[in-house]
Amino acid sequence: MSQTVNEPIDTFALDIVKDSLIAIGEEMFYALARTSMSPIIYEVLDYASGLTDVKGQLLTQGNGATGFIGLLTFMVKETIAKFGPEGLKPGDIIIINDPYVGGGSHLSDVGLVLPIFYQGELVAFSANKAHWTEVGGKDPGSWTTDSTEIFQEGLQFPCVKIYDEGRLNQALVDIIAANVRFPDLSLGDMWAQIAGLRTGERRFIELCDKYGKEMVMASIDRLLDNGEKMTRKQLAQLPKGTYEVVDYIDDDGLGNGPLKVQVKVTITDEKFICDFRGSHPQVLGPVNCSYAALVSAVRIVFMAITNPSQDVNDGIFRPLEVISDQGSIFSCQRPAAVSTYWETMLYGADLIWQALAPVLPHRLTAGHLLSVCGLVLSGTHPDTRDPFLIVEPTAGGWGAGQGKDGEAGQFCLGDGETFNVPVEVAETSYGVMVDEYSFRADGAGAGEYRGGSGCIRAYRALTDNQFITATFGRHKYLPWGFNGGKAGSENSFSIIKAGGEKAGPFGKYARFPLHKNDVARLVTATGGGYGDPFQRPAEKVALDVKNEFITLEQAKEDYGVLLHPETLEIEGFTEERQQKEKNRGNCNH
Repeated sequence: MSQTVNEPIDTFALDIVKDSLIAIGEEMFYALARTSMSPIIYEVLDYASGLTDVKGQLLTQGNGATGFIGLLTFMVKETIAKFGPEGLKPGDIIIINDPYVGGGSHLSDVGLVLPIFYQGELVAFSANKAHWTEVGGKDPGSWTTDSTEIFQEGLQFPCVKIYDEGRLNQALVDIIAANVRFPDLSLGDMWAQIAGLRTGERRFIELCDKYGKEMVMASIDRLLDNGEKMTRKQLAQLPKGTYEVVDYIDDDGLGNGPLKVQVKVTITDEKFICDFRGSHPQVLGPVNCSYAALVSAVRIVFMAITNPSQDVNDGIFRPLEVISDQGSIFSCQRPAAVSTYWETMLYGADLIWQALAPVLPHRLTAGHLLSVCGLVLSGTHPDTRDPFLIVEPTAGGWGAGQGKDGEAGQFCLGDGETFNVPVEVAETSYGVMVDEYSFRADGAGAGEYRGGSGCIRAYRALTDNQFITATFGRHKYLPWGFNGGKAGSENSFSIIKAGGEKAGPFGKYARFPLHKNDVARLVTATGGGYGDPFQRPAEKVALDVKNEFITLEQAKEDYGVLLHPETLEIEGFTEERQQKEKNRGNCNH
């Protein structure tokens, strides 16, 4: 079936090859998950993998964490910039986690790049990025809320070869093993990433063998051009103009804050420009975000606005422009601490979301929990006496939107198609008991459509000398409602000591000590509401009370609905609700 250069291009074959490239990205994704050693990869899916062309343009990405959209591109482009085509050979694999260049986020997210050669010619790159359980540093888990410079956060891999023409750099492997607390996990995940890369390489070469290199290259162009074409079609339908918003990050983890962040979104016929200039300068604490991570966050919401069902590739983002000040919290420079970068990165998406939700209510909802609500919990297993380490995000509530209540118990937009560690796995593998995993029925996010409920997850320590580090952003500045909807609730966590005393609630805390029967109680936000709460049908309000999402008092105060305290039947309405309904009726007439 191989096609020569002189034969006419078969458009059907072009589409088959294009879809095959997408399938390769998916196969790479599952190959990594099946061979990884860490629950944060095979359970949580905190990784991404895919292919790029010879210029580093993303072709396809099998993605767990949406926050990695775009980071593979920057990794490959840094590899090309450092080695050049002449410095890359068959059998090379490059390792990179530098936050300031090459698709960096924080040091725990380790990237690998494999140049793909066909008949001696460089034709593409296979790449992936995965969250290693450990990369060393001052704290187990390699991220914390109180680091002040990158050197405290773990090993830095500055775009170096771990394989050189097929020869393993054993010295580098030995350095990794000597500097991480769980070398079997970290190196096991590295081998899993390599397996995923080689899956992509093998399938890409098979594609060239089957259809010919020229056909594959033509399909790559078609894939990228088609992505651009579909995006520009959607861009033409967006409201043109400039939209601005200002918000605040709680603090930097060291008590400095609040930190002002802002965006100016300009939509033209040709461009979608996001200008973050004027946001807070980089800070001492580890909430600083790299420019590459900012671009990835913007890409998430850009796809949600234009074509959320589109398979991701770099052609989609050709109309997108992202601007920020160098040395700012959105584009930090060495040696800024970045260990909890996502607390700022996600504001990059949320600011655009806030700015455009009023003019795109059919695509964008009210605000959601926003923070990853990440935690590291470490200690000793009560049975095996082995050390354990939990690293995971926490689910929470999403905002309500036009015609819909918010989703309950979902991860933030930066986590995407990820999961937390199942209760059964946590209790078997770690030194904890899960006392509670439930919806947070706090009644926040009132509106004609109410915000989705947050979650409560409680870990009971089964041994002494455990500790927890956690970062729960939007602890002070709440998920926003719009079109008359009320704000959601805060993210927080507390410690309930075995004797009953309580510490917290906290937004960020590093290494809080836990002893046997102490409980870490994690509570995530309920999303913001949409529309006037007095317009929510009384029957829905009564059902919300019956389902214990809101209380009788909240039904009265927030929604103006009076219910019988025992039967929960509708008995009437408050004067305020009746007056608003009367005013609406007059306006309609």
